[in-house]
Amino acid sequence: MYFVNAPDSLGSRICPFINLDEFFVTANIPDYSPQLQRLMQQAGLSSDRELSQKAGVSDIQLSRLRRGLALQTRADILLKISQALQISLTELLATLAPDYVELEQAPPTAVEQEYQRLQASLEQQRESLLQEFQLSSVQILESWMLQWPTAASKAQENHNLRAQKLLPLLRPVEQLLEHWGVESIAPVGAQIPYNPQQHQLMEGTAEPGEPVKVRYTGYRQGDKLLYRAKVSLV
Repeated sequence: MYFVNAPDSLGSRICPFINLDEFFVTANIPDYSPQLQRLMQQAGLSSDRELSQKAGVSDIQLSRLRRGLALQTRADILLKISQALQISLTELLATLAPDYVELEQAPPTAVEQEYQRLQASLEQQRESLLQEFQLSSVQILESWMLQWPTAASKAQENHNLRAQKLLPLLRPVEQLLEHWGVESIAPVGAQIPYNPQQHQLMEGTAEPGEPVKVRYTGYRQGDKLLYRAKVSLV
């Protein structure tokens, strides 16, 4: 806390001293005391006097820094203070004049560079695997992609076209599912024992093992259940 003799215009006849801390708050002047205090603590300095003695500057210069006047302070004084605080001059200014000075980002360490390289490599591998997956899938679907749009157009033009003539065109889709290891649980229309873990009753109730009829097939991929088959009571 700082006190000075007040001139008559500020009311020294009533009070011969003014609390500078209260004066600066009232005048809306910046206060960088917490920031400077943090830098002092990091450097192991407990007081302004200790900092001023170590830096070889006056307490007034430290007060100027607290009040946002770092950019109006001589460079040699700032350099002494930064050396006493064991930080760079840029870091000192970035802390006490953040609106005008920004810290340059430190270059990445060897570990960070290796991490970034591995991340980029994994991302490139992921993109490559995705492209290979898409290409292999397109190759399996090639005949369907070429023939299905024409067949669908013919079906719209000719309502008497028998649906079974279109079924062979769906074989590539079945091959793609086989390529992915996706299998149907049971064909539509099949009567099978009810298994609540693999089947979903559309209505009513059934005991496990009770015969049911498959209405909509379900799918699994290896040991993973994708969709339960929808069944009804027989």
